[in-house]
Amino acid sequence: MTLLLLAGTGEAKDIARGLADAGVTAIASLAGATRAPKPLALETRIGGFGGADGFRSYLAEAGITAVLDATHPFAHQITDRTAQICAESNLPYIQFLRPTWTPEAGDNWTQIDREEDAAAHFIAGQTVFLGTGRQTLDRFANVADCRIICRQIDPPTGPFPFAGGEFLVGRPPFPVADEVALFKRLGVDWLVVKNAGGERSRTKLVAARDLNIPVLMIRRPPMPDGPKVETVDDALAWAAAL
Repeated sequence: MTLLLLAGTGEAKDIARGLADAGVTAIASLAGATRAPKPLALETRIGGFGGADGFRSYLAEAGITAVLDATHPFAHQITDRTAQICAESNLPYIQFLRPTWTPEAGDNWTQIDREEDAAAHFIAGQTVFLGTGRQTLDRFANVADCRIICRQIDPPTGPFPFAGGEFLVGRPPFPVADEVALFKRLGVDWLVVKNAGGERSRTKLVAARDLNIPVLMIRRPPMPDGPKVETVDDALAWAAAL
């Protein structure tokens, strides 16, 4: 057996370590969105597959016999393609999907479906902190007369793509106390996040609650039909049972 682990999340690192410790023959794959990613415990390939046909060819050439998708919940194009091709090829497949975040006492969340919907909630002169990454930054170009701060892991390679914005470089983890201090220093009026779920990145939501900062929560895209697990232990148990 050779398992393909589609990585890119913090939990994928834990899964990779568990597979390696269990002696499972596996290859991890990273899309390459982050420069100089932290190493995984498995042999790792970096970069795209070249579309659906390229992915099919890779599965055959690498002798992949099962696929564990532990990509980001918003990497829906990768997940949709993977689930479809594995079903067509009769390859064992499972998606690791973190439970969604749900508001708790003291939270002030507004749910939206798209990044483009955020602009309607802001008032001129406000400071908006984007915890959504750079891949969808262009979708906030309709925000006018606000200070937009976009946090990303890698230093920017060019200027901010529209007026009123600035990049903030930071690599997780971000402890709650650090997030509180950062939001205070920046004078954040709104926090915008994708509902990625997970404990590692929840800290910004806790900081927003502590500071009474309202949150725009972007709902997840629909997920494909197919088997899913919500914990690292369950993902590793699935791999061990193959």
